[in-house]
Amino acid sequence: MSVTQLNIKESKQVSPKAQVVAFSPAKPTRPIGSMVVEKARRLNATILPPLLTLALLVLAWEILCSSPTSSLPSPSRVLSESWELIIHPFHVGQGVDQGMFWHIAASLQRVALGYALAAIAGIALGVLVGQSQWAMRGLDPIFQILRTVPPLAWLPLSLAAFRDGNPSAIFVIFITAIWPVIINTAVGIRNIPQDYQNVAKVLRLNGFEYFAKIMLPAAAPYIFTGLRIGIGLSWLAIVAAEMLIGGVGIGFFIWDAWNSSLISDIIVALVYVGVVGFLLDRLIAFVGRLVTRGTANA
Repeated sequence: MSVTQLNIKESKQVSPKAQVVAFSPAKPTRPIGSMVVEKARRLNATILPPLLTLALLVLAWEILCSSPTSSLPSPSRVLSESWELIIHPFHVGQGVDQGMFWHIAASLQRVALGYALAAIAGIALGVLVGQSQWAMRGLDPIFQILRTVPPLAWLPLSLAAFRDGNPSAIFVIFITAIWPVIINTAVGIRNIPQDYQNVAKVLRLNGFEYFAKIMLPAAAPYIFTGLRIGIGLSWLAIVAAEMLIGGVGIGFFIWDAWNSSLISDIIVALVYVGVVGFLLDRLIAFVGRLVTRGTANA
């Protein structure tokens, strides 16, 4: 048999599927330019609408408050009157004469401590209420009554108990943020599918394993919903509480600026308060997406 005949015979023995795979063209790759353009479009769709809305609001504010008789300053006047405050956020002075960074940092320290305590206690109590019918019947009415008390109504009581402004403000943060964490955690625990519980019984998981592997992952989206609500309420409460307790903090800065008739400084402080509150919410949402693998939507 000649070499040519051998080659023909071997080529006939190759399966049609292998021939298709061997001669199938490579999948076309997307050009880098198109990917960059698509990302730029997504970025524009996310950033441009709020920027345009903000520009329109600032323009309307400038037009409405440009009159010399206006009781509120225009944006251009705010920039001119509070320029030193804006460009020197790290200023260190005597007493409460500090830059905006230090006021916000002091408020964030109080929020971090009070919010952490509320998260730990709220998740623990939420698990208890969600797991036990007796606990739900005994504690839920009390929680529903206490959560309707305004945050600042707790401040005189906390001042009488702690006799110091700083722990009193932390307690106000704690008592404000704990209720949404408890309620959402309890709802998440009660909504765990029965199939998950059946799997835990089949695998004979002990109490700790069931808590760590079944209960927390299943209830995590609800828990982070409560945590996001709690961080927003915490930031609202600390600003109000600091207006009364004094000292370094963004709330007291706003109250001190009001007493000094520095309306432009108040507006600058409010911008800082809004931006920090937005970043705190985004931070908890980001952590929630990481922990729940995207099931806790932003």
